[in-house]
Amino acid sequence: MTMYEIIEKKKHNVELTTEEINWVVAGYVSGSIPDYQISAWLMAVCFFSLTDRETADLTMAMARSGDMFELGLDKFCADKHSTGGVGDKTTLVVAPIVASCGVYVPKMSGRGLGHTGGTIDKLESIPGFNTELEYDSFISVVKQAGFAVAGQTGTLVPADKKIYALRNATATVDSIPLICSSIMSKKLATGADGIVLDVKVGSGAFMKTEEEAEKLAEAMVRVGKLAGRKCSALITDMDKPLGMAVGNSLEVIEAIETLKGKGPDDLKELSIALAAEMLFLADKGTHDECVKMAENALVSGKALERFGKMIELQGGDIGIIDDYSLFAQPKRSMDVYLPESGYICGISCEKAGMVSLKLGAGRQTKESDIDFTAGIIFEKTVGDRIEKGEKAATLYTSSDCDIEEIARECSGIFHIGKQEDAVKEKIIKKIIKGY
Repeated sequence: MTMYEIIEKKKHNVELTTEEINWVVAGYVSGSIPDYQISAWLMAVCFFSLTDRETADLTMAMARSGDMFELGLDKFCADKHSTGGVGDKTTLVVAPIVASCGVYVPKMSGRGLGHTGGTIDKLESIPGFNTELEYDSFISVVKQAGFAVAGQTGTLVPADKKIYALRNATATVDSIPLICSSIMSKKLATGADGIVLDVKVGSGAFMKTEEEAEKLAEAMVRVGKLAGRKCSALITDMDKPLGMAVGNSLEVIEAIETLKGKGPDDLKELSIALAAEMLFLADKGTHDECVKMAENALVSGKALERFGKMIELQGGDIGIIDDYSLFAQPKRSMDVYLPESGYICGISCEKAGMVSLKLGAGRQTKESDIDFTAGIIFEKTVGDRIEKGEKAATLYTSSDCDIEEIARECSGIFHIGKQEDAVKEKIIKKIIKGY
């Protein structure tokens, strides 16, 4: 078996065997197969795709390239993954809801890169919060709080780290089997019994059309099912930022407000839907019963209590739940006004993410520092009426940036039109089931 032969097969759209796929992944991780040959193979995959079986084999080979966690917990373990978006802080709401309903949520998350935020960055805006937990400490937090959120270890799915970096450099990112294997290899390696996938679609998402989003969702659900896990996916909207806050500490505050029953409707709606789906996978009842269970966890304050317990166990200052001044405070702020009256028909999600990035809330490279105070608070959202000169948003930053120029740029992310064009769409578009 040689890499030349495998590239030749895939170049002619010939299906690879399980043994061949395992050999490719192991060889690349060990360094015996060079970048240029893997690059050629990735491009062939982009052109001809992979079969369901090949995709499942690639996913499992990647998952087994590092540690495969055996959680050994006495309750059903559920995990959630979002394909990324602007203002997406659902993990901070969903995980404590599910935990308060008797299901463990051992969550390993990533940092943000570019205009999409990372859950780890958000949590590290909490003074003292520790996301770098040893495995035993991670499991201990899960047992006590019902959930934990920590950064991915360096030994988790090393194949994905190498392959993703190469895909990013060789324009081979936009392949559904490769996206699927990247996401699902990490989910399978962390050992959850059930996985709910939040597949974003729209201007601020990687998948721009519902058709693309459904193909990715169906591929990931198939792989999860083939791996023996309960798995489902929700296709959800990312044509505008989720909620009214974008930026690390600002999003944590909005998540806490949602756990207090005061958050924005779209964030609450999506969080309830995701939590209910996780509870359903854990056999906690019918879909309707699981929705009511999730709603009750918010109303009763049990989810907020779990969130506070997790913060305390991971070294954070629990006082932030009632005193937001304990977060680092921005040094500068600026209001954003619109030059005309009308109805807000759209908010460019990707441009909003770029505004937040320029304020310092995101990172241009993996080594960039984050300004935890930076971000945007929207005063208006899609469907709202706004008058000329009325405040549309407020920008916050402690970074050395041209906030006045960024404010002018921010005013251009709003699309103003007639009332009939300003319909608030449903957040949930479709559920793909694999159980």
